[in-house]
Amino acid sequence: PNRVRVSTRDHILSVARRLGYQHNPHARTLLSGRTHAIGMVVSDITKPHYFELIRGAEMRVKASKYTLVLVNAEESPRIEYDHIRRLAQSVDGFVLAASRLPDENILEFAGMRPLVLMNRELPGLPSVIVDYAEGCHRIVDHLASLGHESVVYLAGPRISGTAQQRWKSIRNACEKIGVEAVRIGYFIPTVASGVLAADAALHTDATAVIAHNDLLAIGVLRRLAERCVSVPADMSVVGFDNIFAADLCSPALTTLGGAHAEVGGAAVELLLDKTRIIGPPSDAVPRLVLPSWLHVRASTGPASRGNHMATH
Repeated sequence: PNRVRVSTRDHILSVARRLGYQHNPHARTLLSGRTHAIGMVVSDITKPHYFELIRGAEMRVKASKYTLVLVNAEESPRIEYDHIRRLAQSVDGFVLAASRLPDENILEFAGMRPLVLMNRELPGLPSVIVDYAEGCHRIVDHLASLGHESVVYLAGPRISGTAQQRWKSIRNACEKIGVEAVRIGYFIPTVASGVLAADAALHTDATAVIAHNDLLAIGVLRRLAERCVSVPADMSVVGFDNIFAADLCSPALTTLGGAHAEVGGAAVELLLDKTRIIGPPSDAVPRLVLPSWLHVRASTGPASRGNHMATH
């Protein structure tokens, strides 16, 4: 503006259109040091509850004219580490969904690029989480109100911080209201793993099962049906995440859901606020906690007073 005459400007733009000129975004990146790209790393892209996280992040990124680079870590800390290291110079920052990395690796990358955690917390780093702690108390309160005095938690992967936090919250809630709780596992959180998980649960005295996620819970429902264990008459089953299939299985699954799309969008929002701050983590960082909801469906009911193993 105000550097060339209007006629000169119009002539240059006319020649550019005739030649099909396109500006080079990589050259602009070299000048500004900004890529206008955000890396989003999910631990396993095949898990349905990540769909909403991705959708929320993508919508917020699009609104800011950024590009979302999606990385599937395949439940492997090594793959996750390698991908982030390779991408570190190609994006302005990262949002990590339920990262499987050790704390020291996350802090290493936070010193290289702005970084926001989703459904995981680490002192000094911004995070957005669903309130699973309060949600687990709702699950236990719901089961206790139905007369259940013993529950079994079918744990997710050993390296999953979410699995550890859920068990801690379930155990605390059970201790508070006098319900017996036992943990079994660790299980791969898939429908196929529900066979071993259900068989293990049947060897306990529990009348209610709380599975690490809905996929595992649906697998448990299938296996219990195969073994002629009636749900919820003989055993109640609860899952996590409220995926679309939770309302379609038989019986429909009671499950704890959350605002996953909002988690993805909020994580990107925090990252965009931090993309000009590159350096070691700070103590003054935001921590957003979004609500969870218990969706009560047909898979939970009054506690059975008989021994399901003896009967079936």
